[in-house]
Amino acid sequence: MVRQKPWGVADLGPWCGLDHDCGPIGEISYERSDSAAPAASLLLKLLFTSAPLSIQVHPDDAYAKLIDLPNGKSEAWYVLDAVPGASVALGLTRSVTRDQMRRAIADGSIEQIVRWQTVDKHETISVPAGTIHAIGAGLVIAEIQQRSDATFRLFDYGRDRGLQPDDGASVAHLGAAPFQIAPRQLSEERLLLVSNAHFVFERIALNAGSHWSLDAAGETWLLAVNGDARVGPFGLTQGCGVFAQGAHVDIRAGQGGVTCLVAYAGGGKPAPRLLHRMAPPSIRAFDDESTQARTNGMNP
Repeated sequence: MVRQKPWGVADLGPWCGLDHDCGPIGEISYERSDSAAPAASLLLKLLFTSAPLSIQVHPDDAYAKLIDLPNGKSEAWYVLDAVPGASVALGLTRSVTRDQMRRAIADGSIEQIVRWQTVDKHETISVPAGTIHAIGAGLVIAEIQQRSDATFRLFDYGRDRGLQPDDGASVAHLGAAPFQIAPRQLSEERLLLVSNAHFVFERIALNAGSHWSLDAAGETWLLAVNGDARVGPFGLTQGCGVFAQGAHVDIRAGQGGVTCLVAYAGGGKPAPRLLHRMAPPSIRAFDDESTQARTNGMNP
């Protein structure tokens, strides 16, 4: 699904070849092709920025339920591209009280106390619920999140969109937030980016011509960020995504290899045997009914 945003861009290449004339596109979200299927617990997006997004915060599960929302929203970002000097905000430059936070939202001075830091391509940022955050201009970001619309805007750069100061001040963490996380190598192919109670986020790099089975026992999202592959009967190229659940997904890396982001609901622990190398010419059966491919937000 493609969404117009005031901070979006006109050119989505090379991540999406979709022709559009609906104004600046800021977001592509990947959805299951079967609209009658149960709702997934996670949402995978691409974000494209030509201007800063709003300064905002998301509630945790407990607060979301107090206001009749099914769950809160923790998320993580992987920087796919960044212009020199591009930055994101995470947490505050100093600790404040709850009343000081409310006043800073009301008078706009919150813009002066969020902590901005430059980011580069391939960096990962974890954004737990309650963390005040924003994304600056000049970035392409892959985002995995709890599936939720629970967003409280705190500052919006003069755009004509409403703020949610009371809820925002109630759920926000009132100090600094850790910027740097240390990815952990799980195997030659697997790099653990983020692991929390809601999802596990990994990057996998598969050598040219190699053949693999990915164990998608639970809800699993796959996004190609470089190279190409065959995923069952589908071609997978940069910007293409796959959803799978209750299946072993057959992956054959192309001649240049393939690098993908993988996110799955994992209860905070990476799957011990997410990938199984297949010796040629073995072929693992592919379950078309439980795996749906999405290409740039459209059915293949």
